Amino acid sequence: MTSPVIVTEFPRRVREIENLFIPLSDGCRLAARIFLPEDAEADPVPAILEFLPYRKRDGTAERDALTHPYFAGHGYAGVRVDMRGSGESDGLLDDEYLKQEQDDCIEVIGWIAKQSWCTGAVGMMGISWGGFNGLQVAARRPPALKTVITICSTDDRYADDIHYMGGALLNANLGWASTMFAYMSRPPDPALVGERWRELWLARLRHTPLLIETWLRHQRRDDYWKHASVCEDFSQIACPVYAIGGWADGYTNAIPRLLAGLKVPCKGLIGPWAHKYPHFALPGPAAGFLQDALRWWDKWLKGIETGIMAEPQLRAWMLESVRPKPWYAERPGRWVAETAWPAPGIKQHRLFLMDQSLAERADHERPLLLSSPESTGLHAGTWCPHGAAPDEPGDQREEDAKSLVFDTEPLSARIEILGAPVVELEVSADRPEAKLAVRLCDVHPDGASTRVTYGILNLTHRESHEHPTPLEPGRRYKIRIQLNDIAYAFPPGHRIRVAVSSTYWPITWPTRERAAVTLFSGASSILLPVRAPKPTDDALPPLPPVQSAPPERRTVLRAGRTERRIECDIADGETIHRLVDDSGDVRIDTNGLEVGGAKVSEYRVKDDDPLSAVAEARWTQKVGRGAWRTRTETWTRLTATRDAFLIHATLDAYEGETRVWSHNWDCAVPRDLV
Repeated sequence: MTSPVIVTEFPRRVREIENLFIPLSDGCRLAARIFLPEDAEADPVPAILEFLPYRKRDGTAERDALTHPYFAGHGYAGVRVDMRGSGESDGLLDDEYLKQEQDDCIEVIGWIAKQSWCTGAVGMMGISWGGFNGLQVAARRPPALKTVITICSTDDRYADDIHYMGGALLNANLGWASTMFAYMSRPPDPALVGERWRELWLARLRHTPLLIETWLRHQRRDDYWKHASVCEDFSQIACPVYAIGGWADGYTNAIPRLLAGLKVPCKGLIGPWAHKYPHFALPGPAAGFLQDALRWWDKWLKGIETGIMAEPQLRAWMLESVRPKPWYAERPGRWVAETAWPAPGIKQHRLFLMDQSLAERADHERPLLLSSPESTGLHAGTWCPHGAAPDEPGDQREEDAKSLVFDTEPLSARIEILGAPVVELEVSADRPEAKLAVRLCDVHPDGASTRVTYGILNLTHRESHEHPTPLEPGRRYKIRIQLNDIAYAFPPGHRIRVAVSSTYWPITWPTRERAAVTLFSGASSILLPVRAPKPTDDALPPLPPVQSAPPERRTVLRAGRTERRIECDIADGETIHRLVDDSGDVRIDTNGLEVGGAKVSEYRVKDDDPLSAVAEARWTQKVGRGAWRTRTETWTRLTATRDAFLIHATLDAYEGETRVWSHNWDCAVPRDLV
């Protein structure tokens, strides 16, 4: 990997406002950290807002230091604001992406635009939550918001977020709920809020929402999910949008949809990256995101013609074939580009699922029975990799053995795809509820199987996520499953494989009873978005090398560790998937805060019993300085009966060794065809 160039000298000298409280109309104050040119009062600058609940004081401080001073040194104000109920901000946080969150952000944008150091022009930038709310606030059209850079985000909160996929419940739903459960339990810093810290902390603890219950009470695409899903009406966004992501991320599909759906100037960039900013993302190669973003900001916030809009609308990293493994430092490939999306030159190439082959023609039909063990999917990796741990899919041969597989002959020529493969299947099931997971794999000459992309469908959602209906056992249905967008090159001598399973654990929660699905080969097919290489790809100007501002100074007090382990009890057929993500303990040298966090997750299931499924997560969070020490411990557990999801959760908070708050939750949520 290439090390970033650390930039210490900028065109304009930078000053930092460590903390400033922005007043809102209801009396709530939001805590902000601001980087801006020293002479901004005399020579005002546009502002770039990042609006998050992740704590500017410690949670995002490391990445903020790499990014916002760089923008400030080039004539912008980098404004990092903690949302209501997080960090040192007042108030309480009830849920993600509420109207209250958008209203607060609109007020913050108005406040920024009126500051003497600001020209009145504001852009929004963010990854994940900050990428979501950039799009959502853009749809509200605050006058001062001129443009958005959205990274690793989605336009669709139901069908393409961390909660549900194809109408199937993602276990990432519990993972994310447990993470927010832990994150929201931490106290503000007394150095900034004074003696109010304990009052603010206890108020947050008493008000802690059980987000997993909220999200499980909305198992279909209802008004809860339609709210803040900008795909409901792309025309509401009136400012230019730059959408950025990576093929290893969980949110890549939104970029092609945004390019196709927005009516404003927009661009897309998709690299090999996981869920991180491109200037420090893995797998590499990383890219000079900061310089690229400056060209966008200069164009839309300063009116400087940078040429960025004369370049192709979409630039994507065409992944080369690799051996399967759960972590990559680099993904070989090359940049390709399309002047518009959808790209007219991409051809849909149909291959038919024939017995165990993929064929150009269908000459007969045959019913194939499928009932995968509940543990199928153990080598799937995580739904949204972050690139810092072995969280990508490993060798798929074990999964393939539990699935129906359909292979081409060894390829005589290279095939490149760009876009979303689609399978069109004819199936029946013996139960009212069933699920299918479809994987597209690259099979090496020695049999190693690399997962290229995948898709999932809860078959009760075959016609609608809003109005699912049970299956009629034995009835034949035509279904469509769109796999995740991807760019991938299959080399000569390799085989293209389609693998179909009726379970996918621990990516998704099992159906309430085991179902046998019949797939009719010959009547089923896959459409591959085949793209021919273009001479213009080789003429693309390279992205700039990686640069950043100087990193934050930190002292490691205790090293962290990451562990992924799969165990099997041969006697009763139970598999245990255990994950440890321990960030260790560090001291932030600039403010003296000592912070640490550790998460242990377990996913258990027996191959013949979907009701045996158990998912749980334990978090420990520590924040302190000197004699001031706090610790919170959270636990979330999900099981299910035929009729309901059962949630158990605990929260314990300590000041020193004294427990100051404890609460338990036990609740049941009816299953709704999930």
